[in-house]
Amino acid sequence: MNAPNVSAADLAAPPIAHDSLQRVLIQTWFSPAFPIGGFAYSHGLEFAVEAGSVQDRDSLQLWIGDLLRHGSSRTDAAIIAAGWHAMRGEGSYTVADIAEFSVALQPSAERYLEATTLGRCFMDAVSASWPSPELAESANVNPLTYPTAIGIAAAAYNIGLTFVLEAFTLAFVSNQTSAAIRLGVIGQTDGQRIIAALLPDIQAVVVAPHNLEDIGTCTFAADLASIQHETQHTRLFRS
Repeated sequence: MNAPNVSAADLAAPPIAHDSLQRVLIQTWFSPAFPIGGFAYSHGLEFAVEAGSVQDRDSLQLWIGDLLRHGSSRTDAAIIAAGWHAMRGEGSYTVADIAEFSVALQPSAERYLEATTLGRCFMDAVSASWPSPELAESANVNPLTYPTAIGIAAAAYNIGLTFVLEAFTLAFVSNQTSAAIRLGVIGQTDGQRIIAALLPDIQAVVVAPHNLEDIGTCTFAADLASIQHETQHTRLFRS
């Protein structure tokens, strides 16, 4: 017997973040098995390891924690929220406005590649697997960054914003620890210890105000690492 198809209409009711079907969907989107190729990007971490800025569990936790509190993870959360509201017709910004602003925030060519490639792959996978009339028009915005794509897709399926931000931010931390494990900086147990230690920071990102007018970062080392990675001789990752 064939499994029934899950449509946008099925997922849109009721519009509650903790509905079990919506929860399973968002977990699917942020699963390592979701076909966007996130494993190929280190977000500049590979150069930080090469340069000695990240050498062990403690320095890695500080690196990721700074990205959560003051860097790209914080701004990506704001972009997700803005895209989510724009898709619902709330606020003064359009989806195209959010997409353009998100592109402008990328500090290097490789971070631009990472953000836009993941965004397009994410939107293509969602659109192909869970077709939605609400999503069709916005899915054609180009270039489309990963956080913008997440925000508008979540709104199209009426998934609660808090739940989306929790899942995204946790996935970001998990991907950074996974990259560090592959770079030989830490082992798997230390990776889980870092995730556990950063859970309060993840929650702080989720509950923080997400105003585009206040957006900004101060993680210059991470931005410079993403630039310097472009000329790193030996590397595993695309960013």
